[in-house]
Amino acid sequence: MTRGPVLLWLIAMPACGMAAEYGGPLKDDATVAFFGITFTDTSTEGAYDGERADQTARVTLLEDEVRARFAHEGFMLLPTAPVADKLDTIANPADCNGCEVRFASELGADYALVGEVQKVSNLILSMNLVMRDAGDGEMVRGLSVDIRSNTDESWLRGMRYIFKNHFFKN
Repeated sequence: MTRGPVLLWLIAMPACGMAAEYGGPLKDDATVAFFGITFTDTSTEGAYDGERADQTARVTLLEDEVRARFAHEGFMLLPTAPVADKLDTIANPADCNGCEVRFASELGADYALVGEVQKVSNLILSMNLVMRDAGDGEMVRGLSVDIRSNTDESWLRGMRYIFKNHFFKN
């Protein structure tokens, strides 16, 4: 039996407030403190086999994609080195009770940006990207999608879906 290519399904997830309405216009010439993508493996596979090099490389691939797209859209990404010591004490900047907003404010950024990928199984992964105002901590953009397939292509397609359907509208 021949199998066709794996179909990538993307489902917008309203859980946890991640699918907030597309906000109004963002600040012109805005600065963004991007604190990276956190990968969490909650699958049985991860418990038995540990960290996989291909998934670690995909996190870097996704972070590069985020940086490139935000730069393309005219945002200035600020270096996070001045808060690196504090960041090193945080397991997940996307789940740290607002530390990303405090760090972004310290850096003088307009926005804090964080992402996560959670591996549920080798077939099902959940990806989200959230941007908050560094002044008041309010979410200005944020979306979560489920992706099917654990490949470079599926991860990139998931992030590009988030960009197109909630961050940049193109």
